[in-house]
Order: sequence, then structure tokens, then C-alpha cells
Amino acid sequence: MRADAIARQVALLALRLDRLAPGTVEAFDGDPALRRHVRAEPAPAPSDLVREAARLRRAVPYVGLPAVREAFLDGELGALERSARTLAGEQVPLRTEIRETYGVDVAPGDPDRYRAAHRAVDALLPGPGPLADRLAAHRVRDELPRDRRAPAIRALVAALRERAAAVLDLPAGEDVEIELVEGRPWSGFTRYLGGGRSLARFSADAPQRAGQLARLVAHETYPGHHVEHLRRVAAARSEPERALSLTRSPRALVVEGVADLGLDAVVGPGWGPWAADVLADVGVVTDGELAEALEEAMLPLQHVRLDAALLVDRVGATAARDHLRRWLLLDDARADRALRFLTDPRWRAYTVTYVIGYPLVRAWWAEDVARFRRALDRPVTPGVVASRGPRDSSGRSAADRGVPTTDGVDHAMSGRPFC
Repeated sequence: MRADAIARQVALLALRLDRLAPGTVEAFDGDPALRRHVRAEPAPAPSDLVREAARLRRAVPYVGLPAVREAFLDGELGALERSARTLAGEQVPLRTEIRETYGVDVAPGDPDRYRAAHRAVDALLPGPGPLADRLAAHRVRDELPRDRRAPAIRALVAALRERAAAVLDLPAGEDVEIELVEGRPWSGFTRYLGGGRSLARFSADAPQRAGQLARLVAHETYPGHHVEHLRRVAAARSEPERALSLTRSPRALVVEGVADLGLDAVVGPGWGPWAADVLADVGVVTDGELAEALEEAMLPLQHVRLDAALLVDRVGATAARDHLRRWLLLDDARADRALRFLTDPRWRAYTVTYVIGYPLVRAWWAEDVARFRRALDRPVTPGVVASRGPRDSSGRSAADRGVPTTDGVDHAMSGRPFC
């Protein structure tokens, strides 16, 4: 079987799954006749799609692809098979769903590290009263006024585009459309429209902090999801399997990690004051130095969200809500918004992409611009990233020891889910 033939069959499988579970396919930039064909045929049975995913997965090693492309297709087909099994009625624990969909094994975070993070935050926000109250007061002070959201986002998009263009080749005519929306369980979401254009949507009704806005905007636009889509489409000319972008797959985990890394890659240390200067031009005041220091101090706490997702799966939402309030220092309203994401059937497992993606990609990146470009251009999977990351005392990487595993140390603020 040739590469273009198996890419076509994988696309048909994914489009059939998307017909049963809309949102399975994030984007498809291949032959539009395939989508028309799937729409015209009878609705498939999930059990047939399970068998087709398994058949194609067995066929991939015989295509003769380079190892990176083979690993990419194997991961995509594994994720599609898990989706088909779920549609066929097979229920598995969340940890199993994450392993079979995203290619990583997960474990709860370490409370001792959470306590150390609390001490670091306490030093940055001194004063009387409980730390959670002081952090809540800081969040209120830093909240972005609703009437300033659109101008602030557009100013950051323009500034980040300029930074990204200095280190990445951006095609002529590319553009990002900005839209503010209400009633969504995320703070930002980007969809590629084709023709070099993306639509980036941002929440208009959830609290947005000025000090975090640059991370969110970089994640969604430059050099994050918008740029990754542009480069994926360009790569599909020689690697036809790249025309398909799945919402949930091992590659999606790396893509989220790359998007979270975007601000580091194109601005670097000092991004807080840089962003504060950009925002000041549109009448938004924030302490950029404090925002940057707080984000660094709170990095270990982001694994709390994955803990909470696992708790929802095992013992229910009440325990998860208490865990979020205790360790992530959230008030009731923010904890409830976080739970909306963690209990949404479509997004609950997706939480892992924000918690796990960044530490894997950052360790692999090691401040090498060429590697950042490669992560955008190549179908890098968690196993490939882990195999080039830190090694243990025996010289083995996480991938050498099996499925990459993490306890959530040292990762980024996610742009998209509420926290």
C-alpha cells in the first residue's frame, strides 16, 4: 500500500467517525470529494469503524514510511480506534482513555510540590489573610475589562505576528479573524478556515486576566495554533496524511504543548513586561513582571486540573471541586467553571494535552529555534519527543521505558480551559 492510499483510507475513517461524533476531525484539507462521499453514503456502524481502524493500524508498518511518519499514523489510528470503541459502547477508565487516545500514561501530582508552589506564590503576594484570598484579590485586580478585551487581543495578535515573522516563515496573505463568544467551556479556541486563514474565538463572558492574555493569544494565534495549521497544510503537499487534523490524538498533545511554548519561543524571558507595554497602548494596565513571576511559581499547580479530572472519573465532581479549590487556590465560581471543562464528555480527557504537552515539548525544545520549527513542521508524537528529552541514570528516556509518563512537574498555564 502506498502512502497516499493509506492517507486516503485514514481520512475516510476519520470523516466517518466525525459523522457519528462531530468534532472528531478538527480540519481536513485533502480531497473534498472524500467528505462528499462520506456524506452521501449510509451512516456507518461503530463496530465496523473499530475493525477498519485496527486493520489500517496493522497495515501501516508495511507502507515503508520514515519512522516519524509511521509513529504519527499509528498514533492517529490508535486514537480513532479508541473513539470508535467508545461509540460502540465500550467504556474505559479515564486513564485508559488518555493512554489509548493521547499516547501517554498519567499519574496524580505530588502534594509536596503543590505546597512548595504555594510557598512561592505566598512570597510574591505577601500580606494578611489566607493565600487563596490574596490570590483571588490579585485576580480581580488583574481582570481585563470586557470593553477592553477585543482591542487588547488584537494588539497582542499584531505584536506577536511581528515576533513570529522574525523567526518563522509566514506565507503571504495569511490572517487570523478574531471573534468573542459567550457560553463556551473554554477561554480560547482556533479553527483553521483554509486559504491561510484561521478563526480565533475568545471567551467574552469568563474572567480574563490581563497578565495571562499574552500566553493565551500566543497559544491560539502566533506562533501557536494558527501557525501550526499553516505549516501542516504546507507539509501535506508531500505528506498527504498531514491533510487530516484530529481533535484528539497523540499529535494533538504535542500541538498543545507547542502552542503553550509559543510565547517563550518568540518573546522569551521578559515576556511579562513586553506584554504589559503592548497592552498599555490600548489602555490596559497590568504588572507584567509580577504576572511572569506568578506564572512560573504556579506551574507545578497546573497538574491539579488533571488530578481533578481523574477524581471526577473515580469518585465524582464534589471531590474534584474540593481538590481544585484547595490546591489550585480557586474560588467557588472559578472551580465551577473548571469543572465544566473537566466534566464535558468531549473535553474531559483533553485536559491532559495542556498538562502533559508543555513539559514534554519544553524539555525537547531546550531553547533551540530549529527544534521549535521542527515541532511545527513535522508530525512529532509524545514518544518521539520523550525519546529526545531528559534521560535517567541508566541513559534511558521516558519513551525507552515505555509509554511516556508524567507527574505534572514543570508545565505551562493552559490557554484554553478555564482555571
